[in-house]
Amino acid sequence: MLLDEVQPDWHFQEWHGCRVSASTEAVFAAVHALTWAEVPVFRFLMATRALFVRRPRQDRPILADMADIGFAEIARSGAELVYGAVGRPWSPSGGVVPIADEPDPAAAYQAFDEPGWARMAMNFRFVDGVLSTETRVFLTDPRSRRRFRAYWTTIRPFSGLIRRTWLAAIRGQAESAGRPGGFASRS
Repeated sequence: MLLDEVQPDWHFQEWHGCRVSASTEAVFAAVHALTWAEVPVFRFLMATRALFVRRPRQDRPILADMADIGFAEIARSGAELVYGAVGRPWSPSGGVVPIADEPDPAAAYQAFDEPGWARMAMNFRFVDGVLSTETRVFLTDPRSRRRFRAYWTTIRPFSGLIRRTWLAAIRGQAESAGRPGGFASRS
């Protein structure tokens, strides 16, 4: 699993999965194409946080917006996609280190160890008909761990809700791709 290579150690972790009756290509096309409009609960929760930063546009793919706020694709295989960011999610603005601007974002992500930050990795993995997403967070010092723990205690139920609804929307889009008149990949 690529996530094991990218983020083998972590302090906080969350996993969610669902069965999907679709091809790998349809699943990952849906992962990339899914917009905020297709996951209303996700959009609502992110818009609530956006009172401090910015509101997501409904028609934008979620992963494109994530890239705009500092997440970078740091690993990919035929069955897995991993995004990572270095930030301070416990702060209102989130404070992000721009690893996507580095020549090798994956190396920059893995090498980052400056105190006061969180290295956050999340994946989408599709194996044996199960689409899953796992999030792993590594904190670079004890003070950040304490701050993140307070933040995580508050947001974890919402984080789980976001991931479950995100997976369900991906499943719906991927499964409709195989039906006549179904989803067509958007780039």
